[in-house]
Amino acid sequence: MTINSSAWHTLFINVNLATMTDGANSYGAIENGALAISGSKIAWLGAETSLPPYDEKSVRVIDGNGKWLTPGLVDCHTHIVYGGNRANEFEMRLLGKSYQEIANAGGGIVSTVSATRKASESELLASALPRLTALHQQGVTSIEIKSGYGLDTENEIKMLKVAGQLAEKLPVTIKRTFLGAHALPVEYKDNPDEYVDLVCDEMIPIIAEGKLADAVDVFCESIGFSLVQTERVFAAAQKHHLPIKVHAEQLSNLGATALAAKYNALSSDHIEFLDETGIKAMKDADMTAVLLPGAFYFLRETQLPPMELLRKYQVPMAIATDANPGSSPIHNIQLMLNMACTFFRLTPAEALAGVTCYGAKAIGLANKGQLALGFDADIALWNIEQPAELCYQFGINPLSELFVAGNKAI
Repeated sequence: MTINSSAWHTLFINVNLATMTDGANSYGAIENGALAISGSKIAWLGAETSLPPYDEKSVRVIDGNGKWLTPGLVDCHTHIVYGGNRANEFEMRLLGKSYQEIANAGGGIVSTVSATRKASESELLASALPRLTALHQQGVTSIEIKSGYGLDTENEIKMLKVAGQLAEKLPVTIKRTFLGAHALPVEYKDNPDEYVDLVCDEMIPIIAEGKLADAVDVFCESIGFSLVQTERVFAAAQKHHLPIKVHAEQLSNLGATALAAKYNALSSDHIEFLDETGIKAMKDADMTAVLLPGAFYFLRETQLPPMELLRKYQVPMAIATDANPGSSPIHNIQLMLNMACTFFRLTPAEALAGVTCYGAKAIGLANKGQLALGFDADIALWNIEQPAELCYQFGINPLSELFVAGNKAI
């Protein structure tokens, strides 16, 4: 293969590469390596001793001084666009109030829906931007943002528009997911099927026509939507050529993951109660399991996801923040890496794969999440001595430089 080094504009030398091309099996490490960028793509990588000739006058050379390069990180499950916050409920729970007592006082998701409906687009954008900025400054270059706090056509569209506007504020690839079937709004509390009609017959067609979402999600659970209702939403999404995802098996095992597999879903998320049948279905459908240790921690859950079965069937495991106001008000991707290892017993290589190659897979980003020829040059340079440090500690940001689509972002 002829290497056109004349097209290179940036070259990292004296670096170690965690390519993440081996998935969860290892870091795909190339020590004492180099990596070249041409345009927005990775044009060459390998051992520095194999570096082909290049024009030193036209290439920006970055001496990594023995630091590590990884793909830009991917946060594949978030809810960062919303109004208000629920700190008061956090305090109420710690003072002994029950979930029902909080709900009766107007708390829970109802309070977030109310605040989100009242907020303007500019207000939602202003509140979401610091959340995205925090993640971006930790090396996140791609993120999924869900709707689901509007629960009517106007406000679901408003949330999705704001998610799109965030991409104009920061150099982050944003995938938008429509989660109208997140909870029942109060005006439909006695008519759940009628609300599902609204989601399927009005919201999804409008959102698809306006290209406002990249996927459709459903919270299928005893406190959410039934299997029958969930399948109606899946069928509507499929009709409008929108990929699906599912919040499933978080509190019980209803079989939503197996149902989602029939629709070739991108992922099933949470999955603490997922059984072997569901895992087999995921494997057959090439789905990704998205683990959310922040919600597990914040809700003080005790049921661990079935990691050994996921490993047995070689189902890819992604990791995400699930950043949201109620069950995971956490905007720290390195904390998620640490929690994935400490709570879920993932290896550091598995955890890092969860926010790179498998995080990208979970949201359909086939050209991101790996350091490989032709992949997008979303690249993080870390001041660390070994990749496991990214999972080992948090609170000190080791990010040295960040490139997005070949351009320096941080």
